Amino acid sequence: MEITIIGSGNVAAALAGAVAGQDSLHLKQLCARNPLRGRELADRYGAEYIARPEETAEADLYLIAVSDSAVEEVSARLRTPPGATVAHTSGGLGIDSLRCVAADRAVCYPLQTFSAGRSIDFRTVPLFIEYTTDRAGRTVRDFAEALSDCVREADSARRGRLHAAAVFACNFSNHLYAIAGRLLEKEGLDFGILGPLVLETAAKAVATDNPAAVQTGPAVRGDTVTMRRHEAILARENDERYNKIYKLLSESIWETSKRT
Repeated sequence: MEITIIGSGNVAAALAGAVAGQDSLHLKQLCARNPLRGRELADRYGAEYIARPEETAEADLYLIAVSDSAVEEVSARLRTPPGATVAHTSGGLGIDSLRCVAADRAVCYPLQTFSAGRSIDFRTVPLFIEYTTDRAGRTVRDFAEALSDCVREADSARRGRLHAAAVFACNFSNHLYAIAGRLLEKEGLDFGILGPLVLETAAKAVATDNPAAVQTGPAVRGDTVTMRRHEAILARENDERYNKIYKLLSESIWETSKRT
């Protein structure tokens, strides 16, 4: 299958590497407006670099891995042959955000976080697909199954809810790690001291279908004495949002615990 990837960010780079590692897929072109990044990725994976969506050559699947705000514009500029499938990789955008003239449109959303310098085993990454025609469905499913052992269908509404859940599980939790790290800095400690705690918390959460059932801490116990002591400590920090976050999460944990 001939693949053209549009984009040069973390998701595009991860997909380019995954495609290049499969015998059944061929990364034909990589399109990116950043010539340095685009050429580097194209050269790394043996693809042709192009700068504009209008310059794409004939391929089976055109995969748009750009920021959500750019998907409509990029897809509208694509020139694709009849029978080719155009897909985007966004979790938050509907399939109707693809403004290309192609009737065969799809979505292939990888439920994972991607960062430069970190290697991801795509076989473990859940890929959620959606499509407008049977032909697009066959193309995007064949593509997804070449990369991952976990391929599922999800329409735009379901995928949007998945994306929101992912923000809570990934982005918000990482932000809380960052706050914890800043609190530790005041005592000359680094974030690594919390490593075993973070790993065990994550392990318990994924080992159950209901993470609320393995919730620990003062909020789930209703330990107001400890919580007030923490709030007093946080009140002395330079960021008043720490206390707001602490109180809101504690209230949510307590209310959730009463329903489990």
